Amino acid sequence: MRLTLVVLLVAQFMLAVDFSILNVALPVIGRGLGFSLGNLQWIATAFALCAAGFTLLFGRVADLFGRRRLFLGGLAVLGLASLAGGLATGPEVLIVARVLQGLATAAVTPAGLSLLTTSFPEGPLRQKALGLNGALMSAGFTTGAVLGGVLTDLLSWRWSFFINVPVAAAVLVIAPMVLSESRPAERPRLDVPGALAVTLGLLAVVLGFTRAGEHGWGDAAALGILAAGVVLLVVFYFVERRAVAPLVPVSVLGRRTVAFGNVAGVLAFVTETSLVFLMTLYLQKVLGFSPLAAGLSFGVLGLGTVAGGVVAPRFIGRAGTRAALVTGALVQTVATGALLALGTTHASLGLLLPATFVGGVGNMLLIVGFMVTATSGLPDHEQGMATGLATMSQQIGITMGTPVMSAIATGAMTTATVTGILHGIRTAVAVNTALVLATALIAALFLRTPTPQD
Repeated sequence: MRLTLVVLLVAQFMLAVDFSILNVALPVIGRGLGFSLGNLQWIATAFALCAAGFTLLFGRVADLFGRRRLFLGGLAVLGLASLAGGLATGPEVLIVARVLQGLATAAVTPAGLSLLTTSFPEGPLRQKALGLNGALMSAGFTTGAVLGGVLTDLLSWRWSFFINVPVAAAVLVIAPMVLSESRPAERPRLDVPGALAVTLGLLAVVLGFTRAGEHGWGDAAALGILAAGVVLLVVFYFVERRAVAPLVPVSVLGRRTVAFGNVAGVLAFVTETSLVFLMTLYLQKVLGFSPLAAGLSFGVLGLGTVAGGVVAPRFIGRAGTRAALVTGALVQTVATGALLALGTTHASLGLLLPATFVGGVGNMLLIVGFMVTATSGLPDHEQGMATGLATMSQQIGITMGTPVMSAIATGAMTTATVTGILHGIRTAVAVNTALVLATALIAALFLRTPTPQD
């Protein structure tokens, strides 16, 4: 059982690292492979679009055709795509590699999470496993920022790709020996219309947010793409109401734990991952840190998330998931709000480091509470769908956070001076704080102790 947990957690950690490991290296990659400045963002966007857009589809595919099979197949694709990315000699090959990495992430993450939830019975053991998973996912995002800077400065940006290859190979060797296949006895038909509607809708929403982050919220194309995404998601809901074998049964979407748990999950990932972006901007543009020094500063946040991941299962066991969601969000609110007092001197590190540590603890209480809430009270044959929804919330939150906060910060920057940049960052931090507080209110008002109908 322990080896099963280790294998699944290593895979999930590697996937989390992939979300941020190239952030620091993007300018270097652009110069090395000949990306234009306008096309550079597609290195990140190509990955994020596929990782978020196809997660729910692959979560259901895992239920239908076997979670272990999809988990292993996705890992194999991830390893090969990472090798291709590291060996790329031009923009086209690198973008294809990033698309394949995103698709592999969309397959492996929900399959791995559903293997985790079905391997451990609902209760303390599952809560502990999800706590460790949440801690490593959040720590992986932070580690990616640090590791990307270290590898780029000391070796080459190519090692940000190559590092996945031996890890994926090791998991592929060990996983077949410790993971058993998991799938329903009867295989229903795949809901193709629903799959098309939700996948295209999510792709449009993520692309719209990304474009708005680059061109501002007044950009007509961004707003048009977002509107199309919302329409497609509404179409998806009505398709699911009529489908014989729906991708996501409407009855499941109607459960409070699933619906509001996933809303809390989106906000949890939107706020913390975007805060990493805002504090990176602060450290580099206001305090003058190098990318490597800025990345290393987030080691404190990583320690906070690990500490939160250890504390969360015990807290949930004593107080329940609703209390974990509310408490975690309130702790994160206070810690994020404290960052409004950041100034223009290095003395502000005395505030930033403890605040990010405490915020990391609170965010991890929130994330583990979300994972347990959104996957509880459902039978094993629906765990792939439930974890697909939870993973989709996670991926969308990670993808949306940075462009949204970037647009807010940029729009509020009064001048290009240090003072003007700091004003923009503070405005975005204030919005971030309000979103975390809204998460606490949503959990307090709309979640209650789960019942079979919830």
